[in-house]
Amino acid sequence: MVKKVSPKSPRKQRRMIYKSPIHSHKNMLKCRLDEFLREEYSMRSLVPKKGDLVRIMRGQFRETEGKIVRIDYTKIRIYVDSATTTKSDGKEVQVPLHPSNLMLVKLELNDERKALLERKTVQIAESE
Repeated sequence: MVKKVSPKSPRKQRRMIYKSPIHSHKNMLKCRLDEFLREEYSMRSLVPKKGDLVRIMRGQFRETEGKIVRIDYTKIRIYVDSATTTKSDGKEVQVPLHPSNLMLVKLELNDERKALLERKTVQIAESE
């Protein structure tokens, strides 16, 4: 199978992201891991889940930590409980953040995710 060559133009890159199927957006949602998690699981990035603790690295909410409230797969955005703004009518709303601006600090571990992490660490160990 031949991999398609991606275009260099930012306009075409954006178009490719927005026209791609939603199930392929999951790979675009990866967040980098904190250095302690990186050592523990021997991987660089991971797809975040609702309930994970993240640190915001860029933007007006820089250096704040909060839990993931919602993940929008269509727009490739993550909503964190500590990143809120006040609308003109007084309502508090979450600000959408891009996953590249976040760092996973603590993972919400359930049985399914533990199995995934074990499977990935075994694959990484075998490849080395």
